[in-house]
Amino acid sequence: MKLDFWQVSRDPVEKVVALIARRVLGEGERVLVVAADPQQRAAISRELWHAGAESFLANGEADAPGAADQPILLSDTCTAFNGASHIILADGTFRPSEGFARAFLLFQPDAAPAARQAWRAHDGRADIERAYYAQEDGRWVKKG
Repeated sequence: MKLDFWQVSRDPVEKVVALIARRVLGEGERVLVVAADPQQRAAISRELWHAGAESFLANGEADAPGAADQPILLSDTCTAFNGASHIILADGTFRPSEGFARAFLLFQPDAAPAARQAWRAHDGRADIERAYYAQEDGRWVKKG
């Protein structure tokens, strides 16, 4: 599994989720976005529906009717009722994400200590390919 750590310092988390989700959907995959706070999930949903002039990113809550049909599912748990292969941990809290091809942990600078702890917890695991990204001059730059 690929495990990406994205330190969000410039753009709102909702915009970063939309950026990642657009790329994942472009690869023909599905996405699960996890955030414990229902208000954060609602903000993410609004951003996805209005993610750009060229198109919207259809999404829905995991407990809504038809959840399994949604290309992007929003939830407070790591259960992919939509068959997602990618998971975005949008609230900065690391959760075990086995069963996904790729996981993205989005975190603010104040949550860096917890992200470092999650990074170290995966040291030496042959089944995990880690990467760290940070925002610099409006771009995402791979740091490690």
